[in-house]
Amino acid sequence: MDAAVVSQLSQVPVAARALERRGYDGCWTAEINHDPFLPLTLAAEHTHSIELGTSIAVAFARNPMTVAQIGWDLQDYSHGRFILGLGSQIRPHIEKRFSMPWSKPVARMREFVEALRAIWACWNDGTRLDFDGEFYTHKLMTPMFVPPGQPHGDPRVFVAAVGDRMTQMCGEVADGLLAHAFSTQRYMREVTIPTLMQGVEQAGRRRGDIEVASPLFVVTGHDEQGLADAAAAARKQIAFYASTPAYRNVLELHGWGDLQTELHRLSLTGDWDTMGSLIDDTTLGEFAVVGLVDDIAGRIRSRCDGLIDRVLVGFPASIDEATVVDLVTDLRTGA
Repeated sequence: MDAAVVSQLSQVPVAARALERRGYDGCWTAEINHDPFLPLTLAAEHTHSIELGTSIAVAFARNPMTVAQIGWDLQDYSHGRFILGLGSQIRPHIEKRFSMPWSKPVARMREFVEALRAIWACWNDGTRLDFDGEFYTHKLMTPMFVPPGQPHGDPRVFVAAVGDRMTQMCGEVADGLLAHAFSTQRYMREVTIPTLMQGVEQAGRRRGDIEVASPLFVVTGHDEQGLADAAAAARKQIAFYASTPAYRNVLELHGWGDLQTELHRLSLTGDWDTMGSLIDDTTLGEFAVVGLVDDIAGRIRSRCDGLIDRVLVGFPASIDEATVVDLVTDLRTGA
């Protein structure tokens, strides 16, 4: 049971302590308008047991050596609580925002993960660094540049995947899959998990060798008005994702391809309110777990059962802390 932690540095200590106090297992940062790693340094300093992860850090905006160093230091400083979550982003952002090269994202991501592990192996046991790939080359490591040893092992590496090829590759080489929030239970069951398992089996691994982590839209409230308010916000967010061509295949599985076409058209004119109104109750119920507070924990468990190993849930701000603590406890223990 995980949650997102704010990324503005001045707010991280209080926010991270609050998540740990509420009983969450993990807190995650995202690379949106803040660096994803710096907040976790503060979170590590101000917490004791909660796991700390990036969901995601943009891999192709960096190189394996710089990420290996950051991951090593955060794993050490957090006493083994760090999860390195990587994502590819999309070509326009990599080339036009980060001014970095883009090519063959699946092959590049595979090589990125393999390079990380080669670097960490060098630091862990003195293995000669001799990584020579298509995209990354790491062959120089003198004693001066080897960090002090740390007893916590390598960080686990999770990879964000939407398309089939990235999902299968994740099953072959990663410790975890970061699924996208814009998924339905049916899509996870019929597409994501079978595709992931193709990679797992091809690599001679088992399902238990990889964790599936996913955010989940949760629409809840203490009464019908609170439920309606939460639903209105969720409809707009779901409509925003649904307008993106890359996610059309999720809608098409349900026979809603035309909805994506119309939402994309409206997104080009910025008509966000109309977009939200097109997400009817049926569509909302496929993409979000909907229910009053008294029922929501059981519905979240039902949505995740057999599919999602660790779920990232954000409850509406209207839900008081005592209720959140009860819900988190219920979800963690099944009480």
